[in-house]
Amino acid sequence: MGLRAEESIKMLLKDKVLLVTGASKGIGAAIAVGAARQGAKVGINYGGDSAAAEKVVAEIKGFGGEAFAQKGDVSDPAVAQAFIAAGVEAFGKVDVFVNNAGICPFHSLLEMPVEVVDRTIKVNLNGAYYMVQAAAQQMVKQGHGGSIIAVSSISALVGGEYQTHYTPTKAGVLSLMQSTAIALGKHGIRANAVLPGTILTDINKDDLADVEKRTYMEKRVPLGRLGAPEDLAGPVIFLASDELAGYVTGASLLVDGGMFVNLQ
Repeated sequence: MGLRAEESIKMLLKDKVLLVTGASKGIGAAIAVGAARQGAKVGINYGGDSAAAEKVVAEIKGFGGEAFAQKGDVSDPAVAQAFIAAGVEAFGKVDVFVNNAGICPFHSLLEMPVEVVDRTIKVNLNGAYYMVQAAAQQMVKQGHGGSIIAVSSISALVGGEYQTHYTPTKAGVLSLMQSTAIALGKHGIRANAVLPGTILTDINKDDLADVEKRTYMEKRVPLGRLGAPEDLAGPVIFLASDELAGYVTGASLLVDGGMFVNLQ
């Protein structure tokens, strides 16, 4: 039925091109679909599951949107350049870039394998840098501003016993957005971060399979539930929108159901 069902509602990202990494599942997929429903043309990067990526593309095309998927390991700088180039080839420009790709293989500090530390840093932090840099280069070249959004984490602000390799990368992503906001402000490019709390995704499904732990985590959230990937779509769309967030840059937005402020 195309997008006619939404014609009565003003689309916040109409005619925008949005690229998002790690978007075959979870938060990235929810952002991709949500942005498309707001009128954006969408390109998704994914690491491995081609079937899942094509399912996201099919969903977007199913309601009349435009989308493509491109496979690539974000830890490779060449993949960043290729993904941005694919967006330009498909849609002529890049208006919004969302860095979402990340991994969190839970492991104890004392027995942490070197390769787990290195891989986590390469994907979560180095990959974010390469992707943000490539997107920024394209936006500056275009000359009409843009919006860069990084999915950081509540883990940028608090620790985790089995996340000693992960939390520093998310703090780094938050810092990257702050510095990027300063570096790119003169080009009219905004840079912001969203900080999800505990969101039910493939990353933590095994950890939260423990009913006792899941119940404990739910009780820590004032809103009374753990997050869903779709809970991130709205905040990202807000930050992507020039109309709603045109004077917002260098900001960090907690999307955690109130978990961070709940000290009791």
